[in-house]
Amino acid sequence: MDRSWMNASRITEEYENGVEEFLLFAQSKAQPMWGKFFCPCVKCGNGRRQTIDDIRTHLICEGIIRSYTKWIWHGESLDTADMSQADDVTTNSGNPIEEMIHDLGQEGFEEAHAALYDNIEVDSKMPLYSDCISFTKLSAVDDFAELDYCPVCGVSRYRATNGDSTVLVSDADRRPAKVCWYLPIIPRFKRLFANGEDAKNLIWHANTRKSDGLMRHPADSPQWKAIDRLYPEFGAEPRNLRLGLATDGMNPFGTLTTNHSSWPVLLFIYNLPPWLCMKRKYVMLSMMIAGPRQPAYGNLSGYSVKGHHACPICEQNTSFRQLKHGKKTVYTRHRRFLKQYHPYRRLKKAFDGSQEHETAPNPLTGDEVYQRVKDVVNMFGKSQKKPSSTSNMWKKKSIFFDLPYWSDHHVRHCIDVMHVEKNVCDSLIGTLLNIKGKTKDGFKCRQDLVDMGIRQVLHPISKVPQGYSSNIKSLVSVNELKLVGLKSHDCHVLMQQLLPVAIRGTLPEKVRVAISRLCFIFNAICAKVIDPKQLDALEDEVVVVLCQMEMFFPPSFFDIMVHLVVHLVREIRCCGPTYFRWMYPVERYMKVLKGYTKNRHRPEASIVERYVAEECIEFASQYIDSLKPVGVPASRHEQPIAGNGTRGYNVVTMTRHDVSQAHLQTILADKSVSRRLTLLAIGPNLNVPTWKGYDINNYSFYTKSEDDKSSVQNSGVCVDADSEHFSSTSDNNPIRASMSYFGVIQEIWEVDYTSFRVPVFKCQWVNGTTGLFQDPLGFTLVDLSKVAYIDEPFIMAAQARQVFYVQDPCNSSLSVALQGRPSGMTYHNDESTLDIGQMSSFSKQLPSMNEADEVDDGHANRVDHDEGLWENIPTG
Repeated sequence: MDRSWMNASRITEEYENGVEEFLLFAQSKAQPMWGKFFCPCVKCGNGRRQTIDDIRTHLICEGIIRSYTKWIWHGESLDTADMSQADDVTTNSGNPIEEMIHDLGQEGFEEAHAALYDNIEVDSKMPLYSDCISFTKLSAVDDFAELDYCPVCGVSRYRATNGDSTVLVSDADRRPAKVCWYLPIIPRFKRLFANGEDAKNLIWHANTRKSDGLMRHPADSPQWKAIDRLYPEFGAEPRNLRLGLATDGMNPFGTLTTNHSSWPVLLFIYNLPPWLCMKRKYVMLSMMIAGPRQPAYGNLSGYSVKGHHACPICEQNTSFRQLKHGKKTVYTRHRRFLKQYHPYRRLKKAFDGSQEHETAPNPLTGDEVYQRVKDVVNMFGKSQKKPSSTSNMWKKKSIFFDLPYWSDHHVRHCIDVMHVEKNVCDSLIGTLLNIKGKTKDGFKCRQDLVDMGIRQVLHPISKVPQGYSSNIKSLVSVNELKLVGLKSHDCHVLMQQLLPVAIRGTLPEKVRVAISRLCFIFNAICAKVIDPKQLDALEDEVVVVLCQMEMFFPPSFFDIMVHLVVHLVREIRCCGPTYFRWMYPVERYMKVLKGYTKNRHRPEASIVERYVAEECIEFASQYIDSLKPVGVPASRHEQPIAGNGTRGYNVVTMTRHDVSQAHLQTILADKSVSRRLTLLAIGPNLNVPTWKGYDINNYSFYTKSEDDKSSVQNSGVCVDADSEHFSSTSDNNPIRASMSYFGVIQEIWEVDYTSFRVPVFKCQWVNGTTGLFQDPLGFTLVDLSKVAYIDEPFIMAAQARQVFYVQDPCNSSLSVALQGRPSGMTYHNDESTLDIGQMSSFSKQLPSMNEADEVDDGHANRVDHDEGLWENIPTG
């Protein structure tokens, strides 16, 4: 159809005839609502419905939208539109709206603008659920629409008013007891593939992923490869999506005291590269449920994670002990997971008084789990009496077993490392500092040792040793610093960086080494790049350390969270790196959802409404070049090589000697032969721009003077230098090796060569011979008072790595050097992520303990048993 009339003058006959042709087309193709159609005049903009006569008047008086060449609002299909004509108009008009509507698709457009009666007609024919012949979607709504009480259990459909559910209120004021919001995911997947950049990212795992035998992504895991092998047609198409599902209860009102709990169900797309798949833009809210407080793992899997068999991996073979005095269920006997002839298996007094001959239980396969749950009857309704069974810990059949591939997964529900690490950290800190309500050691715990007949040295007497709290507690000022209310990330940093340093010199060596090795294990578990060849050794290390903890800590320490550590390496072996499965991005996203709660009477509705609005804005923003995507945060470290100053800018005239030193370092680092080299030969200006803060290499560096005014430490620096090492003056075969130099940034310069500047750090360096040590635990110790290399103070800023120094509790003249964590984001690097950054290990290599020399005797946690508190012990 010729549409050139749209550009003609409105007073011409050509334009009037074109309007009539358009109105006839709309009446024959479009679906009216109450006899009205969308009006395409420049005033209404297809946003208002008008009668045919009003549309005719508007088009003559106001004119038609000239870029509206595809009449999709009036019944024209996107597939039948003249694409060549549309391309010309789009190019000339520059209007991205038509492109956005085209990407939305004909199906999505028709769904968004379907008439009400069309939806009703479809619902009247659609079964309520698959294979249902008794009800349709519409008939089910009609049958239960007027009911005020559940037909199964009789619970009120609405929330109680002032505690009385029988009080009658108007329909407008009645609030439903529970609402489930469902947001379809298929249209959102289609929109992702409609975007060229997103479509490219969704096949990253097949086209761009680095394959060198290491595990960097779920696509490197055996579980991913098993699905490809069992379902070759699915695996052959890289655009097929692999999803992860996560949920947890949250308080939508933030810190407000309430029993209300909201459960967002989130989807993660594992096709994406590591730096995108956990980002807010690609996290999809699929459901929002108002529900009770209950364990998320048990809610999804159907397994009861409470009681004597709380471990979902060991299941009925879970080793437990019910403490008589402590009234707790504890999970010990980790010697079962040791190799068959390990020396710890023969010990008695050091553990629970008996040798260990049993082997570790094998995890259940998907088919074995299905056999246990296939006959479980789900009883819905709050007042329904559910059948109890002590032999079957599975309380319901998970709906995920409806998926044909669910039984083929090696790991169906993952243990959350974030919560495990936090609980283990809380138990350690609470016990070491003897925090009330947090400690796992006390009088009742010692009474349990008496009942078990083990560790007589710790049995309560008139004066008892109080464990390991006194010395380490002196390190904490209770009036100023309180280790209470630690968040998950606080525990993450404590376990992987600070705790091993804090306990130096405060505990017996074997206890200190065991705790340090446990921290080292968590650091290895959270690594972003996994070598599968090292997982067997890591798994053995986990078991040995847990056995050592059993020797040193009371049984009450070993709750289910401590026991679950033994299964973490298995899940890494099956599913890949941990950071794709932990709850840090989920918790962060739930904080975003909490911010959407504006209506406290209907929090879930408020969250969903604002989530949909944000998703619409994000979709539309793709067609406006000046807008940045929602949910992918920008980094201030976008130029990691060049860097940029952040604070304390000044221009200082330096001496010729100092500038020459910096100039020499610049020449040695520059390898190019160009005009840049010519300018280097001319030399720099003596007026040097200086900074007190500088961002480079994904670190934020400060000078020492700026650090002294700040609450953070950013002036520590380390540089690796290759050099030749001679054993003597007559050595003709030097060895080339790398050596690390540690120091503190004194000044930050930008050496000015007129057309470019080179950032350099002027540092105070520690003597690498007399001021640098490594202790048996692998800690790097630095004596900052041993200054050297005064004639070579400068390094290129691009060479610098950040470290921070913690005073050594054993020797106040020394500091423990810990690696800093990059704070920036590096895109297009499959070893990076925009999630919780990987913590560098506090030690390069921990010493192994000689388990064969272990003495079979009860171990105490302190050596100074004359120190303790009086206890009132009943006698007679």
